[in-house]
Amino acid sequence: MNGYARFVPCLCFSIFCGVALIGTNLLRAAEPPEEPIGKRRPPNILLIYTDDQSYKTVGCYPESFSWVRTPHIDKLAASGIRFSGCYIGSWCMPSRATMLTGRLPHGIESMRMEGAYPGATYDPQQTPFWPKVFRERGYQTAQIGKWHTGVDAGFGRDWDYQIVWNRPKYTENAGNYYEDQTLEFNGEKRQTAGYSTDNYTKWACDYIRGDIRAADKPWYLWLCYGGVHGPSHPAKRHKGQYKAAEVKQPADIFPPRPGKPAYLEKTQAWAKGPNGQAVMGKSGEKFGDESKKNAKTHAAWVQQVNECVLSLDEGVGQVIDALRESGQLENTLVVFTADQGFSMGEHGFRTKLAPYDANYRSPLIISQPGTIPAGKSCEQPIGGQDLVVTFFQQAGMQLPWKMHGRDLSPLLKDPQTKEWNHPVLYEHMGHDFGSDTTKVLSTGGDATHSNVPWYVALRSGKLKYVRTLKAGETEELYDLATDPEELTNVIGSDKYQTQLSELRTLMTAELKRTEAGFIEHMPKTASGK
Repeated sequence: MNGYARFVPCLCFSIFCGVALIGTNLLRAAEPPEEPIGKRRPPNILLIYTDDQSYKTVGCYPESFSWVRTPHIDKLAASGIRFSGCYIGSWCMPSRATMLTGRLPHGIESMRMEGAYPGATYDPQQTPFWPKVFRERGYQTAQIGKWHTGVDAGFGRDWDYQIVWNRPKYTENAGNYYEDQTLEFNGEKRQTAGYSTDNYTKWACDYIRGDIRAADKPWYLWLCYGGVHGPSHPAKRHKGQYKAAEVKQPADIFPPRPGKPAYLEKTQAWAKGPNGQAVMGKSGEKFGDESKKNAKTHAAWVQQVNECVLSLDEGVGQVIDALRESGQLENTLVVFTADQGFSMGEHGFRTKLAPYDANYRSPLIISQPGTIPAGKSCEQPIGGQDLVVTFFQQAGMQLPWKMHGRDLSPLLKDPQTKEWNHPVLYEHMGHDFGSDTTKVLSTGGDATHSNVPWYVALRSGKLKYVRTLKAGETEELYDLATDPEELTNVIGSDKYQTQLSELRTLMTAELKRTEAGFIEHMPKTASGK
């Protein structure tokens, strides 16, 4: 068993004296007393996790459509820090696996797809999930909404309370993102009606208000919405609200795309309709691709996706109101993000998967009034693995195993600090995890998922370097300061050769730091590197 799978032993002290031993070094932050006392009580943590949501659908982001209205999410950003974005995963399963382990997919053993899609499995002994640790150290843990990480959703082991739409377990219901869901309420199977976003919000508010949780414990709630994942069905009350909105087609929705990898020819998801207007083609999504029966125009589809966000925004407002009304707002770390972004025509895509910000980058907002500065923004690139490490730091706990992230607490104190200069490594490994990724690359296996080759990518400041793990494919380098839409690959520009060399070295260092076993088996690129 590797070091990741072994828990770091904890020293447990029981204090039964009438005087609190304030300032003692015997009570370590990683081991809070069974009943938190006064100001030592760690914060609650609410992680609001949407599905396939682009940062361009959130009004407070400067890149959003001018007509987007998300007043509640914007208000949350005004009460805390709006990060330029977060790189969590290339699709649902690895994104959630990272958020349950604090590790990138190549460092998560035993996770694998199995059976009918999206069937999946893992060994909880080899792959423990960190909510179990929180639970053992005094937190009550809860999860509401979508589950896409193995048939075993962990109730009773990782979660004290759970209302879960377990897609890998009930594969026949796996496409029901919005209505008629098969759920498990604390392990009890039930068929439900109603709009899923509204249901999840109601159940989350009930939990926050304390009717169904231990009032004497801090809590962690992972609220996993299914919106705006395809088929992107808005609530009835929101249908048509953006039908008059003006939608501009992305500059590279159609080829040619000079300097881009050849695989983009296979992932082209839009066709030219009348007057050159983009019309849906096949997207590559297993669920939610309605192009065959209803090939919408690009504008109509973008409008529909953003109409789905309206119920998510209402949900955010309601759960924040529940925190405020129950007197918990100032002692709750609230994080709003998505499992990944979703291209709305950029680079010809209508899916996630690719290394470009339009496909991969999620919105990220972190707030805790009175603790985190309000109304700030942060341009530093962040990874999902960083969030998990930060949760442990904020809760006053030591990490139970080696995680791949870095503690964001310095940025939560000062989002403009010059002391933070860490890069973010992110990747696309398809359906494979752990040492299986090394096996595939070392044996010449098919390192492709939905026509997108595996890759590793690195964000450092405003530069992004992409190394596709397919022999002979081009490397990519983008300067997001001058080219935020990633239209021009500057890999061959003399101007960037020094930075390119530095980024290659930095990527190697990050792969070694995260114990990527495949590093010795990375195929050569078109440049021979």
